[in-house]
Amino acid sequence: MDATELLRHDHRVVEQLFRDYRAAASDAQRRGVVEILIRELSKHAALEEVLFYPFAARVLDGGRVDEHLAGHAPIKELLLQLDRCQMGDPAQDELMARLASAVARHVQDDENELMPQLCARTDEQALRELGREIDQGKQAAPTRPHPHAPDKPPALALAAPVAAIYDRLRDRMQGRPRT
Repeated sequence: MDATELLRHDHRVVEQLFRDYRAAASDAQRRGVVEILIRELSKHAALEEVLFYPFAARVLDGGRVDEHLAGHAPIKELLLQLDRCQMGDPAQDELMARLASAVARHVQDDENELMPQLCARTDEQALRELGREIDQGKQAAPTRPHPHAPDKPPALALAAPVAAIYDRLRDRMQGRPRT
């Protein structure tokens, strides 16, 4: 699977999680979906920042990659707020609605603008190799939002592995779902 197919698949998974949240019958079910959504979006954002956007910036000679990267900041802030919510918190529904809107904008921008440009300027083999790197990176990516951490190389390359270790330890101690 090439990188764009893999990231599109992630987008579909996240869209399904938003539907699952809306269909959940209890606070416990909704909170379970929120936990999975936080994990999946945190990993997805980190992998885009570490691997996909730097690759796109090289291929597209900068392009508007920084604008796509900037779209992660409000998403990570919302994820952080959701992470701090307790089960049954009345703010959770509003935060989820805002997150769904921000994610929809991000998905539309990436899938309708960045990915087509990248596919037009990159050979399939390079995209498949990047896809393999992204897929392998899922096992070591941060599982929690870090909106104030660096989001560009080289600082990101140092911060992301430390954040991932911390997140996985924290997840285990708090009994959160594992990847």
